[in-house]
Amino acid sequence: MIARIWHGRTRASDGDAYREYVTASGVRELQQTPGNRGVYLLRKVNAKEAEFLVISLWDSFDAIRAFAGEDLEKARYFDQDRKFLLEFEPNVAHYEVLSAPSPS
Repeated sequence: MIARIWHGRTRASDGDAYREYVTASGVRELQQTPGNRGVYLLRKVNAKEAEFLVISLWDSFDAIRAFAGEDLEKARYFDQDRKFLLEFEPNVAHYEVLSAPSPS
């Protein structure tokens, strides 16, 4: 299994709206892509910013390509991301998953 990890930041005041948006757009599309095993959406808020981490789990790099395209390391953004995000990190990270919770 492979974990694909993306990071983004918004203003703290946009944290709830971005959570709703990213859930309805990016997270939903990740979940609907064949070979996706699940998605974690994490958030940390301080006085000025809301930091988001999306960890998606995949069967293979071929499955990730179906979502991300040929350049697996390139971050994929959606239409309304420009409204919320403070910066656009160009790349994501991939990790081999060595241990994970057992499915229930």
